[in-house]
Amino acid sequence: MITPSHNPPGDGGIKYNTPDGGPAASEVTREIQDRANVLLEKGLKEIKRVSSEVAQNAVRAFDYVGLYVSHLPEVIDMAAIEGSGLRIAVDPMGGTALEVWQAIAQRFKINLTIVNESQDPTFAFMPPDHDGQIRMDCSSPQAMANLLKLKDQFDLALANDPDADRHGIVDAQGLMNPNHYLAVAVDYLLTHRPQWDESLAVGKTLVSSSILDRVVSKHGRVLYEVPVGFKWFVEGLHQKRLAFAGEESAGASFLTMAGEPWSTDKDGIILCLLAAEVFAVTGKSPSQYYAELTQTLGLPHYKRIDAPATAAEKKVLGWLQASHIRSSHLVGEPITDILVKAAGNAESIGGVKVMTVNGWFAARPSGTESIYKIYAESFVDQDHLDQLVSEARVIVDDMLSNLA
Repeated sequence: MITPSHNPPGDGGIKYNTPDGGPAASEVTREIQDRANVLLEKGLKEIKRVSSEVAQNAVRAFDYVGLYVSHLPEVIDMAAIEGSGLRIAVDPMGGTALEVWQAIAQRFKINLTIVNESQDPTFAFMPPDHDGQIRMDCSSPQAMANLLKLKDQFDLALANDPDADRHGIVDAQGLMNPNHYLAVAVDYLLTHRPQWDESLAVGKTLVSSSILDRVVSKHGRVLYEVPVGFKWFVEGLHQKRLAFAGEESAGASFLTMAGEPWSTDKDGIILCLLAAEVFAVTGKSPSQYYAELTQTLGLPHYKRIDAPATAAEKKVLGWLQASHIRSSHLVGEPITDILVKAAGNAESIGGVKVMTVNGWFAARPSGTESIYKIYAESFVDQDHLDQLVSEARVIVDDMLSNLA
């Protein structure tokens, strides 16, 4: 895939999936990257070329879109959506989902309007993100400004990033936080997929909201927590050990209704359609569903912020050890755990997660931009969350200054 995904267009590049259909492991990506750099250093002289005519004669057309759309009823209750009469808007954000949504609109009797059919490699039609950059980030209120303007004209407004592996959900209450929606998706699926075996686990990244932990516990399921990166879920989805797998940055996938593998990479389209299924079957918008969940499981306050980081500082963050955290308390509470490896698979998280009874923060370097990311969550209130973020920055900056 050649895409900037949800990043600025200037950060576009190649994504590579291995034969299992999931994101490539780090060692595979590194080998491709190293080989590409060697070719560039040699002025691309080793790149073999053929004419466009020869290239076109060497391949045959295959209708991937038609195949995908025809199988959607295996994973989503499309009949319920068709019968609901829900007014649904879709913004593919200039990406490859456009043709898929067009095919969905043609195949199924859904009241669906595609509100943006623009496709432009500069993505000049996008509203600027919070920092003035262009990002096709369907979890950003700023980037989703065009859809948010339409929230009162539709029951649901849905969006995907350019490679359609992320989802954005807008209802009458506005843009849903991805973590909130993942909690809704998991709770709904665990009560509306009777063919799913009870031994199936639920996967989440360790910087996703802890309300997912509570939803999974409520249903007596096993939680499988891994570092950031969907690659950690590929084997579990492929081998039918994970019913659902999701990450904090609005990416997820799940099994078919029969409990068979659907996709081993993130599928933003089925997550969008699931929001419509939830609304159609329960009569509750995703935001209303989430509000009911928090009445029994608690109301989390979650935030992610970005801070500048040099390449050297990002490298330091990637190999932190628990012993590098010198603080014993976080916002007045004793630190209960410091993680540098994920509980589910004991893999390095490429950063650190610091936990207390009522909150946590995690810090890790970005894989694409010159920043590091702080994730924080409080089950107390917004002020407590703001304090968590402030103290997290102090702790991280202190470590960087001492170790860089």
